[in-house]
Amino acid sequence: MTGIILFNKPYGVLSQFTDERQGTPRPTLAEFIDAPGFYPAGRLDFDSEGLMVLCDDGRTQARIADPRFKLPKTYLAQVEGEPDETALEALRKGVKLKEGLTRPAVAELIADSALWPRDPPIRVRKTISDSWLRLTITEGRNRQVRRMTAAVGHPTLRLVRWSVGEWTLDGLAPGTWRRV
Repeated sequence: MTGIILFNKPYGVLSQFTDERQGTPRPTLAEFIDAPGFYPAGRLDFDSEGLMVLCDDGRTQARIADPRFKLPKTYLAQVEGEPDETALEALRKGVKLKEGLTRPAVAELIADSALWPRDPPIRVRKTISDSWLRLTITEGRNRQVRRMTAAVGHPTLRLVRWSVGEWTLDGLAPGTWRRV
């Protein structure tokens, strides 16, 4: 049976167990997870937070990470401004990025994320409001959610992956993990 670990990756942590960059070392998964034989099923950007799924079986790992299987991933995105229905509809239909049109997303404006505070906090600008979106995508292009929100005129300030398939962050504080 495949082992699965759910991890709530904090902001500023690499989604791998080693840092190959020369110079000042950056925090990695190794500082949080001591489970030999487990590897990330997909990546989460250094400046993003939230759910990472790790497993000890290569087939399961590939099935979770490979966009061909269209496993839904839900993100909470704090964006500049308040997207109107036109912007939301553009996200729902698919957004044109330089490498082509994204698959349609489920996109909705939400009242508040009720998330933990980020360390460090996002930059706040007095003249520009912000709001929260819940976006569900079924592919995983590089920095896709950030690029999609920017394409509709609302750059992402904070990005938290809430779920991957059936797995969610429910009950997982930043920097903690559990086996399922």
